[in-house]
Amino acid sequence: MSDTVHSSPTAHRYEVADSSVVYSGRVISLRRDMVRMPDGDTSQRDVVVHPGAVGVVALDEQERVVMVRQYRHPVGGPLWELPAGILDVPGEPASVAAARELAEEAGLRAGRLDLLIDVYASPGMTDEAFRVFLARDLVEIPAAERHVGVHEEAEMGITRIDLSVAVDQVMRGEITNGLAVMGLLATYRARADDYRNLRPLDSHWPARPAASG
Repeated sequence: MSDTVHSSPTAHRYEVADSSVVYSGRVISLRRDMVRMPDGDTSQRDVVVHPGAVGVVALDEQERVVMVRQYRHPVGGPLWELPAGILDVPGEPASVAAARELAEEAGLRAGRLDLLIDVYASPGMTDEAFRVFLARDLVEIPAAERHVGVHEEAEMGITRIDLSVAVDQVMRGEITNGLAVMGLLATYRARADDYRNLRPLDSHWPARPAASG
């Protein structure tokens, strides 16, 4: 299925007449674009520039999902989430980044990693895109070899919950992190097909922000 544009045969090209970076932070920046509209006018569009992210649905042999609980300052409290992280190594394959986040946040390695879904986080305001993977055949990393978290990760909790129960929690509004919601629902759907329709790890990802390689 592809996006359908309901317009005239000569669809308008939204050219950027002017662009400037008005803020640069540790992870994100804010870009201000002046965009030419179909009526000939130009209109301001502010874009949060983000390097992109990956997440991992780690599913064990009992079909329990590994969930982490982390404090998120913008919402003022902790959220149940999937192991995840930003794409902060330019050019690094997303699957490699996902395996690293699984090791660092959950202390696990995956014997099998499959591509689950690709998502734009909030395309009305940011170019952030994330790719979610399904990890199976999980192996615990020895305690002496595990990553030691800092800042919010120093207090990160971790648990395993049955996939069906996790989906019920999504529907009750108890799991609200967007990446986690989509990853859990996608896994639940994929399980119904016995995971036969998952894409290869290196599938083309045109949505990956250019800033991350």
